Amino acid sequence: MRIQLVQWIFLVSFYIIYLSMETSVVCASCLGDQQSLLLQLRSNLTFSPETSNKLVQWNPILDCCNWTGVTCNEGLVTGLDLNQEFITGGIGNSSSLFNLQFLQNLNLAYNSFNTEIPTGLSKLTKLEFLNLSNAGFMGQIPIEISQLTRLVTLDISTLFYLSDSLLKLENPNLPMLVQNLTEITELYLDGVNISAQGNEWCSAVSSLPNLQVLSLSRCSLSGPIDSTLARLKYLSIIRLDENKLLAPIPEFFGKFSNLKILSLSSCGMTGIFPAIIFQVQSLFFLDISNNQDLHGFLSDFPQNGSLQTLVITGSNFSGELSASISNLRQLSRLQLSGCQFNGSLTNSISNLAELVYLDLSFNKFTGQIPLFGISKKLTHIDLSRNDLTGAIPSGNLKGLLNLIYIDLRYNSLNGSIPASLFALPSLQSIQLSYNQFDGHLNEFSNVSYLAIDTLDLSSNKLEGPIPKSIFELKRLVELQLSSNKFNGTLDLHMIWKLQNLSSLVLSHNNLSIIASVPDKHRLSFFPNMSILNLASCKLGAFPYFLRNQSLLGNLDLSNNQVQGKIPTWIWKLDFLLQLNLSYNFLTDWEGPLQNANPNLIVLDLHSNQLQGPIPIFPQNITYLDYSSNNFSSVLPHDIGNYIYLTVFFSLSRNNFSGNIPESICNTTSLQVLDLSHNNFSGTIPQCLTRLNDTLGVLNLRKNNLTGYIPDIFPATCLLQTLDLHGNQLGGPVPVSLSKCRALEVLDLGENQIIDTFPCPLKKISTLRVLVLRKNKFHGPIECREINSTWQMLQIVDLAFNNFTGKLPGKSLKTWDAMMPDEDETQSQLNHIQFEVLKYTQVYYQDAVTVTSKGQEMNLVKIQRVFTSLDFSSNQFEGPIPEEVMHFKALYALNLSHNAISGHIPSSIGNLKQLESLDLSRNNFGGEIPPELASLNFLSFLNLSFNHLVGRIPTSTQLQSFPPHSFHGNEGLCGPPSSKNCTSEEAAPPADEKAHSKSKSAIDWNFISAELGFTFGLGLVIGPLLFWKRWRMWYCKFVDSLLCRIFPQLYLEYQSYRGQTYTILRWRS
Repeated sequence: MRIQLVQWIFLVSFYIIYLSMETSVVCASCLGDQQSLLLQLRSNLTFSPETSNKLVQWNPILDCCNWTGVTCNEGLVTGLDLNQEFITGGIGNSSSLFNLQFLQNLNLAYNSFNTEIPTGLSKLTKLEFLNLSNAGFMGQIPIEISQLTRLVTLDISTLFYLSDSLLKLENPNLPMLVQNLTEITELYLDGVNISAQGNEWCSAVSSLPNLQVLSLSRCSLSGPIDSTLARLKYLSIIRLDENKLLAPIPEFFGKFSNLKILSLSSCGMTGIFPAIIFQVQSLFFLDISNNQDLHGFLSDFPQNGSLQTLVITGSNFSGELSASISNLRQLSRLQLSGCQFNGSLTNSISNLAELVYLDLSFNKFTGQIPLFGISKKLTHIDLSRNDLTGAIPSGNLKGLLNLIYIDLRYNSLNGSIPASLFALPSLQSIQLSYNQFDGHLNEFSNVSYLAIDTLDLSSNKLEGPIPKSIFELKRLVELQLSSNKFNGTLDLHMIWKLQNLSSLVLSHNNLSIIASVPDKHRLSFFPNMSILNLASCKLGAFPYFLRNQSLLGNLDLSNNQVQGKIPTWIWKLDFLLQLNLSYNFLTDWEGPLQNANPNLIVLDLHSNQLQGPIPIFPQNITYLDYSSNNFSSVLPHDIGNYIYLTVFFSLSRNNFSGNIPESICNTTSLQVLDLSHNNFSGTIPQCLTRLNDTLGVLNLRKNNLTGYIPDIFPATCLLQTLDLHGNQLGGPVPVSLSKCRALEVLDLGENQIIDTFPCPLKKISTLRVLVLRKNKFHGPIECREINSTWQMLQIVDLAFNNFTGKLPGKSLKTWDAMMPDEDETQSQLNHIQFEVLKYTQVYYQDAVTVTSKGQEMNLVKIQRVFTSLDFSSNQFEGPIPEEVMHFKALYALNLSHNAISGHIPSSIGNLKQLESLDLSRNNFGGEIPPELASLNFLSFLNLSFNHLVGRIPTSTQLQSFPPHSFHGNEGLCGPPSSKNCTSEEAAPPADEKAHSKSKSAIDWNFISAELGFTFGLGLVIGPLLFWKRWRMWYCKFVDSLLCRIFPQLYLEYQSYRGQTYTILRWRS
């Protein structure tokens, strides 16, 4: 009975629920006026039925509450979602949309209205959620939105890449817009031009007490962030990316206990990042990237922190990676690239089991690659451009089954590349270039299952044959193996299987490439590549298959053995942008270049045997190098019309003659002009100096140019190199040249310039190389009225002029580049060069001729660490300034053929880097300082024809030089000269010290007891006991007398407890 009662109660309850549902459905039926308004709205909207997913399905027969995108409550439309309907055109203020008085939720996002936001929105007074994001609205945001006082969420944001339209908040401004929106919890105005100062926008936003989401990226906001923002205690999301806040991140951000997302990328944040923010337990997303003036450290992270994404890329964070990062158990994305982090990568990273994306590139991390065994979700690893060493542990990779991308480029990793790397099933991109990997590359297994599409092993030390299995990787798109030691023969017909191959780079190995195709019908099966680099591959001819490469954009066949003519078909490759055929044996062209591919922008034909007149240039050429050939024509008078867009133009080392055409100045972009080592005559076109607002290198070296150097250099001059060496130019140095404040290399040597020392050039603080040799300069080189300095000057050549007076020590004192110690110079081991187009890694290498070790040397690359002074063949007089002895980085010093006098300073021992020293044909007197023997790198020495006296200091260093290094000094004796020293000429040996105020002690080890007794008894008298000055003189006199009587005796100086003692020793 009880069971039946329970069943009955259940059935009654079910029936009641059923009736209530039926009643609810009846109540939810769309009211007629609501459906009519919706249909009217649809008829007035412009959309495509093919792309619509909602409007196209609105069927008048069906209840409108069941239409897609429509939400009802008791038959009234309360929600309308027309998101991503691709609607075009506008919505008028009289639209039926604004008669839907019960709307609470309106979403018009991701459309293309391309009109202003309609003011009719103010009629929808019950709206709580309004989303107009990325809808194509433009212009001023209307004040009417401020009347929607029930709004909880307002989204008018715009993604910059989805819309060119610009929304703005000027009148009304932000404070006016939000003044009545006190219920709002989420505010999204990204991409709206607000243009407000920090106190203005912070004060406006802080008036919204319930605000949880603040998203104002790219709003042209200024800083600083005002403290009024601290009132918003419920804030959980803050996005202020890409504003110009230019201020510190406030400490109070770390007190928002509900903070989940903080994104401040590219805001110009400054100061120290508040470490307290890392302690916020709720924070799971932090992006402070691209704030170069934001400093900080990764301090201790809290236990069980919530961080899932940490992005600090491009900031100035430094220090070591904290071991506490292992506390972030949920961390899935870690991006620290482009910072100043250092130290070893701790194995704490290995404990991040949820890690998916890791980018630590462009830092200073050292040590070995950490273990990733537990991080089995990793898909992306980028450790490139650090200082990592050691091998890749083979067991480190086996569990990374989800790994898609690995980049270890630009480190110092070594050892063999583990085979397990190539066995990872999901791996698509392997980039290991610019390391020290060596050994053979083994054949791959299970090639058909591999997903590799990018393989870059270039610039390592890999050797042996290239594995054939590489050419079985059918998904391969990019293959770069250049600059290794791969050897053997490689037949290019193997690549026909790689149908997806777009880039093949095999340059600079020990390979012999066979490029002939045995079966020509296979030409159509070759992959259509965009990049093919086969430099230094022992090619003897142009590969036949190239003529079918219709998509080829970059072709490098340089440094091969290709002979004969350049084929006509190569100019007809429609997409060819870069062509490098340099360092071959090409002699001519098959046909003219008039119909050459107009897209060609880089053409490098230097170091061939091309001859005859210069060919017509492609129209849009940017980089053109015809240097080191046998061209022998006069330049066309209208040549400037063909290089209008050219940035790099070199015709050096040919046989061009005639004048330099004025039309060459028609170019608007020229940065490098090199016409050196030709037979050009006439004057320098004055218009060339007016190109200096773009021109960085002007090299007219070794021609037959005459006249004056034009004195019209503008204030906008950007010249970095001016080389006019070896012409017949006269007149003075142009005063206006001092306006070229970026000048680093100035070579005016071997001309007919008549002038005093060019003191105005001291205003150029960047100058590194100054060559004035073999001209007619005269007068002193001291600049008393110019206070500027040459702190970067490293090579100075004033030889073969008529300079007079003393060497100005005060001026030399400011040449800081010559003073670093060895340790300091190691960080400067790079070259003086001009970067052609920023970020292209194409450089013009400066060169200079210096006299070192008795002969001229051509420095093809000028290392910033190389320093040289050549003041030879002038009329300088007086002593060597002590300031020269501070040039600890000096490699070569030549003061020969002058009238310099005095002693050679003993402080010359400071010049530890000196390799070449020429002081010949001067008036030096006195003895050769023994400190000279301590210059271990000295490989050339010439002290001939001076007035030096005494014994040549004894050391293996000085005795290794030939006798003529000391000729013409009649008072010198001892090896390596042929003159033996007499007792009168003998001088202290190489390791003696000054012995003024020294105490004397005699070591009688090698003197007989009888001799010691005789002299000791006769010389010990009373004054020795009571008069110290007499006692010291007496000891010195006795020492000297003994050395004269016994030539085998010599004086040795030793220090003990701060005192210097003179000891007699017997030479065995």
